[in-house]
Amino acid sequence: MCGIVGLHLREPSLYPRLGELLTGMLGEMVDRGPDSAGMAIYGDPTWSPAGHSSVSVLGAGSDAVFLADSLTESLGAAVTVLEADPTTVIHAAVPTDVLLAAVRETLPAAVIIGFGEDVTVLKGMGNPLELARGFGLPSASGWQGVAHTRMATESAVTAAGSHPFAVGPDQCLVHNGSFSNHLTMKRELESEGVVFDSENDTEVGARFVAKQLSEGVDLEKALRLLGERFDGFYTLLVSTSDSFAVVRDPIACKPAIVAETDQYVAMASEYRALAGLPGIDQAHIFEPEPEEVYVWHR
Repeated sequence: MCGIVGLHLREPSLYPRLGELLTGMLGEMVDRGPDSAGMAIYGDPTWSPAGHSSVSVLGAGSDAVFLADSLTESLGAAVTVLEADPTTVIHAAVPTDVLLAAVRETLPAAVIIGFGEDVTVLKGMGNPLELARGFGLPSASGWQGVAHTRMATESAVTAAGSHPFAVGPDQCLVHNGSFSNHLTMKRELESEGVVFDSENDTEVGARFVAKQLSEGVDLEKALRLLGERFDGFYTLLVSTSDSFAVVRDPIACKPAIVAETDQYVAMASEYRALAGLPGIDQAHIFEPEPEEVYVWHR
């Protein structure tokens, strides 16, 4: 049992409240997954400065000044390092692939948990609400955010094993449920050159979707292909820099509810996570149908 929350804002006047609203939603899901948590924010000017690429890592070490100096020398461009223990966020005004390569070379033992021009991913172990407050999530702004509370079933409780799994540029996937054939799918993806960072079944789904997107498939089709290839019980929330998507397995045994207004689209595992949103009494509220892919675009 895990908890998913996500918020896609349509109304710019709500952008400054993104972190506040997402924190309130996450707080209602703590009992669904109290052992670890992760969150992704799109468009925060501190975590994802305009004109900069961002890379989020675990295991970067404690000397942020040394890391910033080392990367600045390597790239020939100023690098900023923000610490949100145990996550480290690295920024530079260079293309994402250039920054990513430099981080991998400088920190070969670190785990990269997110990268892109718009997204910052933060993960940790412990009470999800305490983690969110420690990261500074309540004061974050932006147009989109997702968060997840984890109750581990398929792999160990670690920060790296928490969701979201963000394995493509500006892409995140969070998951409630389990993929029963993930080892078969993992072996297939590995035979095609895909490299994994964890034993988590969710990472397999995230790597599959990222591969489809990298090959030019749109998000709706990528999730339909996942439904054809993956077995199990699941609700997925997938976000990119311009999309927000929800899909459930053919039986739809894992809970999900969506609220849609002119100001936002919100999704959560349970209604109580939506109840505090502005204008919720006027929202169109529904449970996603089995196997149907719902996609909203920025």
